Amino acid sequence: MKKKIPTVSAKERDLFRDAIGDVRPLPETGKVRIEKQKPSPRGRQTQTIEQDKRLDNLSDPIHLADVTSGEELRFCRNGVPPATMKKLRRGQILIEAELDLHRMTADEARLATATFLQTAFQRELRCIRVIHGKGLGSPNQLPVLKTKLNHWLKQLDEVLAFCSARPADGGSGAVYVLLRASRRR
Repeated sequence: MKKKIPTVSAKERDLFRDAIGDVRPLPETGKVRIEKQKPSPRGRQTQTIEQDKRLDNLSDPIHLADVTSGEELRFCRNGVPPATMKKLRRGQILIEAELDLHRMTADEARLATATFLQTAFQRELRCIRVIHGKGLGSPNQLPVLKTKLNHWLKQLDEVLAFCSARPADGGSGAVYVLLRASRRR
């Protein structure tokens, strides 16, 4: 079936021309050329080195002291005011980004955590949430990622403090992380 082309009456055509006013076609200059911004030249080797540096910052000792599923995590560097830590624990600091580590292996979680924290710091985010889970599906129901994350976050200078989230935000299966202000400011 062919589509019917609607007809326009002379009255409608005049009304349209009155509404748009005096117009004239643009001169033809050929094709319009839209240039995409080229990415900065960064070799694959540089990216690999940067990824290795991020991972080197998150090392695992031979034996980590296991934390339990329901155990509350808490860490605070010297100089962080107690009132700030209290606000963090109460969930009163705006969460600007979130990372969910569920179903990741330890190696995947380590890379995801390093990359996420670096990005958050570069974007000058102040507070983030990392969901590590409670480990109920792990062997012996020990929270592997929770134990490792507890250790990794303490190694990073960008992390001022962290603590287990409120029950509404994941409870003992997530942490709020307070990042230091970027030195670029």
